Amino acid sequence: MCGIVGYVGKQQAAPILLDGLAKLEYRGYDSAGIAVYNEKENKIDIVKAKGRLQALRDLTGDGQSVQGNIGIGHTRWATHGEPSVVNSHPHFNKDKSISIVHNGIIENYQPLKEKMQSRGLEFISQTDTEVVVHMLEHYYSGDPISAIIKVMHRVKGSYALGIMFKEHPGELYAVRKDSPLIVGTSAEGNFIASDVPAILKHTRDVYFIDNLEIAKITENSIEFFNEDREPIEKEMTTVKWDIEAAEKGGYEHFMLKEIYEQPKVVADTITPRIDNGKIVLNELNMSDEEIKGINRIYIIGCGSAYHVGLSAKYMIEETVRIPVDVDLASEFRYRNPIMDSNSLAIIISQSGETADSLAALREIKSRGIKVLGIVNVVGSSIAREADNVLYTWAGPEIAVATTKAYSTQLVACYMLGIHFAKVRGQIDDTQYDEMVNELNALPNKIQRILGDKERIQWFASKYSAAKDVFFIGRGQDYATSMEGSLKLKEISYIHSEAYAAGELKHGSISLIEDGTLSVALATQPALYEKMISNIVEVRSRGSYVFALTTEGNYNMEDTSDFTVYVPKTLPCFSTSLAVIPLQLFGYYVALAKGCDVDKPRNLAKSVTVE
Repeated sequence: MCGIVGYVGKQQAAPILLDGLAKLEYRGYDSAGIAVYNEKENKIDIVKAKGRLQALRDLTGDGQSVQGNIGIGHTRWATHGEPSVVNSHPHFNKDKSISIVHNGIIENYQPLKEKMQSRGLEFISQTDTEVVVHMLEHYYSGDPISAIIKVMHRVKGSYALGIMFKEHPGELYAVRKDSPLIVGTSAEGNFIASDVPAILKHTRDVYFIDNLEIAKITENSIEFFNEDREPIEKEMTTVKWDIEAAEKGGYEHFMLKEIYEQPKVVADTITPRIDNGKIVLNELNMSDEEIKGINRIYIIGCGSAYHVGLSAKYMIEETVRIPVDVDLASEFRYRNPIMDSNSLAIIISQSGETADSLAALREIKSRGIKVLGIVNVVGSSIAREADNVLYTWAGPEIAVATTKAYSTQLVACYMLGIHFAKVRGQIDDTQYDEMVNELNALPNKIQRILGDKERIQWFASKYSAAKDVFFIGRGQDYATSMEGSLKLKEISYIHSEAYAAGELKHGSISLIEDGTLSVALATQPALYEKMISNIVEVRSRGSYVFALTTEGNYNMEDTSDFTVYVPKTLPCFSTSLAVIPLQLFGYYVALAKGCDVDKPRNLAKSVTVE
C-alpha cells in the first residue's frame, strides 16, 4: 500500500513529487523519498527520510534544493525490512544509473537475491525491491523496455514500478502487475501515481494501466506496450471525483474500501508463503523438532485480535491436536497465569503497539517462553520484541473498525495450523494438499461474497432502527459471531451480544421478544441440525432471524426470515467467509443511521494506553 508519484515536464519535479506524496498520506507510510534527474550534473539525486513526510520536506527545503524536471517519489509502508532510511525508496543499482520505486511484494525475491549474491553483488537494504533494480541493471543493454520485460518474466508477486534510467534522462517508465498505477497528462507535463489524489491538483485526465502493461512517458508523449512489446491504444478517462472521494478510491468510506480490499490482501498474506504447493514459514525460525516439542499454545489479543484467536483455537485444536488457550491481553497480564514451559505464545495485533498486548508479551518473555508476533506494522514494538514475527500484509488500515487486518490475521493463523499439523503428523499429504488448495481459494470466494452486497444493504437499511441484536452460533460460528457483534456495536452504536447458541436456554433467551433481530450462523456441517433447532427456538419467541449459512443449505429458508449464503469451504476456514457479510451488515446499518463509519465515537485505531 505504498504511494508512488512520478513527473516529467516543464516544472521543477521535486515540489510536485512532495505535493503528490502528501495527497497519498492516507495510505499510511513509515518513510519517504524522492529521486530527481539533475541534468547539469548528469546524475540522479536521491533524498530519503524515515518518518513523516515533513522530514523529507525539511531535508529538501520543500523540494527547492533538488533540481530537475523529471523524478519519482515514494511513501513506504514497510513489508521487508524495518522502517529506515536505507530501506526506504527510491532504490539505486550499484553505479546509481537506475532508480526505482515499488509498491507490492516480490514473492520470489529471496532466491533471486541469493543468485545475485552468488555473483558477488552486495545488497545494502533488507527490501525485496532492491532485487528488482539490480535485475534491471543486469538485463539493461541500452534499451529500457527490453530490460523491464525481462525482469517482468522473472519476478513473481505484485508490483507497480516507477523507473528512471540516467542514460535516458527525459524518459520515465512505469509497469504494473496486481498493484494500482495510473498515468496522468496535462499541458505542464505527464505523471504516474498509485492513485488519483496524487495528481488531481494538476490534471483530471488519466489513463489506467492494466496488468502487465508498460508505460513510456516523456514531457510531450505517453506510449503503452504489452509484455510482448506490442503498442497499446488506451482510452483516456476524465476523473470527476473530489479530492476526498479520490483518496477513498471512489468508495464512500475507508471502511468499505478496506472491506473490498480483502481478496487482495488475503492473497498477499498467503501467496508469498506458498512455494510449489507447500507452506513455507521461514519467519518462524522453528525446527521441526521444536514444533513437535510444543505442549500448549497461548494466543493473546484485544478486541478483534482476540476474536481471531478464538477462531484459531478451534482450527488449531482440531487440526494440530495441541491444546490452545486464548486470553484477552488485559486479563492475561494481571491473572498471574500458569504456563507450560514447553509452549508457544502468539501475540496478535494490527498496529503492533497495543499496550496490553505488549505488556503480555513482556510478561511471557520474562518466563522464558518463546513468543511469535502476528502483526501488520513492520518495525512496531511487538514485532521488535517478539522472538519471531509473522507479518500480515494488509497494508495501512485507516478505518477504526478493523476488517482487512482481521482477515489477514486469520489466514496467518490458518497457515500456522496447517504447517504445525503436517510437521506433527496429524494430517497426511492428501489432507495437507486439500487444505493448502482451499486456503488459496479463499480470496476468490471472498470476492464472490462481495457481489451480494445489495441484498445485505437492503436488509441492513430495514433493520437500522433495531435496539438490540443477538448473534448466535456454535463452534467456529460462535467465534465469528463475536466479531460480527463487535463490528455492529462499534460503528452503529446498537447494543448487540454474541452467544453460544447452546447457552440460550441458560438465561439469555429471556431477552428475546417480538421483533428482536437474531443473526444466526450455521456454517459447520456437524452442528447444522443443532443450529436449526436454536433458530426455531428464538423464532418461536418472536425473533426475526437473519441466517448465514453455506451454499447448498437451501432448506434454511424454511426456518429463517432472511438468508445469506457463502461459498463452501473447509469448516475450519469458515470464519474467513462468514465474517464478510457481517462486516457489510454492520457497515450498512451504521450508514443508514448516519453514523461516522470510519471514526466511531470514543474509539481509537491503535490503543497504546492501558
